Amino acid sequence: MSFLTLENVTHHYFTKNNYTKALEDISFSIKEGEFVSLLGPSGCGKSTILSIVSGIMKHTSGKVLLENKPITESELAIGYMLQQDYLFPWKTILDNVLLGPIIQDNVDSDRINKAKELLQEVGLKDVEDKYPSALSGGMRQRVALVRTLITDPKILLLDEPFSALDYQTKLKLEDLVFKLLHAYQKTAILVTHDIGEAIAMSDRIILMSANPGSIAKIFEVPIELRNEMPFLARRHPKYQSLFDKVWEELNKNEPQTV
Repeated sequence: MSFLTLENVTHHYFTKNNYTKALEDISFSIKEGEFVSLLGPSGCGKSTILSIVSGIMKHTSGKVLLENKPITESELAIGYMLQQDYLFPWKTILDNVLLGPIIQDNVDSDRINKAKELLQEVGLKDVEDKYPSALSGGMRQRVALVRTLITDPKILLLDEPFSALDYQTKLKLEDLVFKLLHAYQKTAILVTHDIGEAIAMSDRIILMSANPGSIAKIFEVPIELRNEMPFLARRHPKYQSLFDKVWEELNKNEPQTV
């Protein structure tokens, strides 16, 4: 059964004198526990889809269903992790992690202990009393991941969460996120420009084209790659073959320049 369904979703951005069609007739479904990447050029509407799924933005037409309920009626928690960590510099790491429960007035000793356990699980031991300025970019993004997981979301929306990091840190965080999402059986949508990242982390890749944003093709990632950690998946013989197919399709849908 489908966990998340987008059916003929279209979205327009309106101005006083005109409008832009950002998405046109987007339809796809995601099963519970599945990891799907949205891949495509800038301006193809990848982040707009995340905004619609999260409920931040109301789509112009079509249906968005979460467990067969309209997204606006769903009570399921949705986690959103962005390119920047957006940690509050005047708050401790623990207070930053507990921001969601604090807003929900749902902080107790169990939740505090869970936050500390998650920080240790992502390799951040004894940092709860420190401030964001004391942490590196990769460490701060791990804090952002814990802040996303602490509310126990049913689905995670990941909007280029590794793109601002150096390559070595990015590869390590890919493995960490992959491991945690599988351990906690989370459903996830990743927005990325990185073909290799999409292949290494995903069960399926939804390739999009722009002007307006639409689905060009959906790729199934071979089971041999899905069973590997992202770092090892990049070294698998089937990785390069899929990379070439996605690259060819991506080039086919790129606007031609002279």
